[in-house]
Amino acid sequence: MSRRTRIAGILLAGLGAFAALATVGALAASTGHAWVLGSFGASCVLLFGFPDAAFSRPRSVIGGHLLSSTVGLLFLHWLGPGWIAMAAAGACAAMLMMATDTVHPPAGSNPVIVFLSQPGWDFLVLPTLAGACLLVVIARLYGKFVRR
Repeated sequence: MSRRTRIAGILLAGLGAFAALATVGALAASTGHAWVLGSFGASCVLLFGFPDAAFSRPRSVIGGHLLSSTVGLLFLHWLGPGWIAMAAAGACAAMLMMATDTVHPPAGSNPVIVFLSQPGWDFLVLPTLAGACLLVVIARLYGKFVRR
């Protein structure tokens, strides 16, 4: 791969990440609802920089985020806030992603995000599920456009 081709690929990945994050950011700003998770930035690195990687599959992105947020909420509500519960939730989420073939490394931070923000159960729908689905849709559409 030539240097020019590599630079073009990097720029296209950056543009895709910008488009996806700008979309969820604009939705958050215009609706007043949380569409953004801190882990979505890292998800965009995988979705746009490494679209063919196993970690970038829709199953991994959506499943990993949803599973990890669910585990975080369960541990928060069962054990209460605290660093041991947070660490246990993070470890459990990692193991469950591996066991279910939904490994998406950025989603591993979702239990930490849950413990820091202490959201309600609606966190599973918005931003987790809706945001992850939107990122995947944008990445797939962008990928089809760019690969032409």
